[in-house]
Amino acid sequence: MNNQRQYPRTSMKCRIRISHLAFGDVFAHTRDLSDGGVYIRHPELAALAPGSVVTGQVQDLPIPAPVLRLEVMRVDAEGAGLRFLQDD
Repeated sequence: MNNQRQYPRTSMKCRIRISHLAFGDVFAHTRDLSDGGVYIRHPELAALAPGSVVTGQVQDLPIPAPVLRLEVMRVDAEGAGLRFLQDD
């Protein structure tokens, strides 16, 4: 099976806050990152349907990180793969 990914992934673990009306805020950890998106480990994210939009903000930086909009692309038992959405 060929890898269809547009962007290469890099392993990266950081703490991130994910927000959605279904569960409020959860604090999770990233598993990997690319220019197009991020995989986030947290079992509550598995309840989201592909196409759902959440917000995310990296935590524990010396200054507040920007709040980004992300779309759920896939879910599994560990968490979800999300793509970065462009602000309109």
